[in-house]
Amino acid sequence: MELIYQGKTKDVYLLEDGNYLLKFKDEVTGENGVFDPGANTVGLTIAGAGKAALRLSKLFFELLEEKGIPTHYISANIEEATMTVKPAVVFGKGLEVICRYRAVGSFLKRYGSYIEEGKPLDGLVEVTLKDDERNDPLINEDALEMMGILSKEEYQILKELTRKIGNIIKEVLANKGIELYDIKLEFGRSKDNNKIILIDEISGGNMRAYKDGKYLPPLQLEKLVTSS
Repeated sequence: MELIYQGKTKDVYLLEDGNYLLKFKDEVTGENGVFDPGANTVGLTIAGAGKAALRLSKLFFELLEEKGIPTHYISANIEEATMTVKPAVVFGKGLEVICRYRAVGSFLKRYGSYIEEGKPLDGLVEVTLKDDERNDPLINEDALEMMGILSKEEYQILKELTRKIGNIIKEVLANKGIELYDIKLEFGRSKDNNKIILIDEISGGNMRAYKDGKYLPPLQLEKLVTSS
C-alpha cells in the first residue's frame, strides 16, 4: 500500500490491485475553529468525525448504487475508517459541484443583495474549480468547454447526476425530519470505461442540513440519519 496523497480530511493510498484506499481523518474544513463545508482549510479536529463521515458515505454510496447511479465506491471498513474505491480521473485539477436548495453559505455572500438568507432555491447547480489559492472560483459551462475541462455534453450529464443525487439524499434526510440546504459533490471519469462517476465522499462535511430550523453539525447529522 503506497501513500500517494495527503488531503485535508483524507489520505489516499494505492493498493496492489490498482484500486485506492481512502483513510478518513478527524479533521474537518472550517475557519477560526468553526466548521464550514465550503472552506478550503482545515478548521478543527473533531473526535469521531472520520468514522461518522464514512458511515454516511457508506450508506449513501450503497443507496446510489442500488438506484443505478455510477460511483467509485467498492467497500468500507468503519472500524479502520477506510473506504476502497475504483480508480478515476478528475476533470482538470478537480471540480466541485454544488446543488443548492436554500440560499446560504457562499451563495448568500455573493448574492445577498438579491436574495434573503434561507430563501428556497430549486436545486440550483454551481460548479467551482478546486483551487485553494484562488478560493475555488466559480466557472460556467462555456468556460469549462473552452478550457478543455468538460464538454457541453459532459456538463449536462454532470448537472443531471448532481440533481438526481441531491434529490435522493434530500429525500433520505426528509424522512428523518431533516432538511438539506445544499450539498457539494465531486465527479471524475472512470478509468474502466471513461464514464462520469461520483467520487470522494458523501457526508456531513459535504452538506448543510437543518432540523427544526437549526443547523446540524456533521456528527449530529450522522447520528440522526443512521439511527433506526
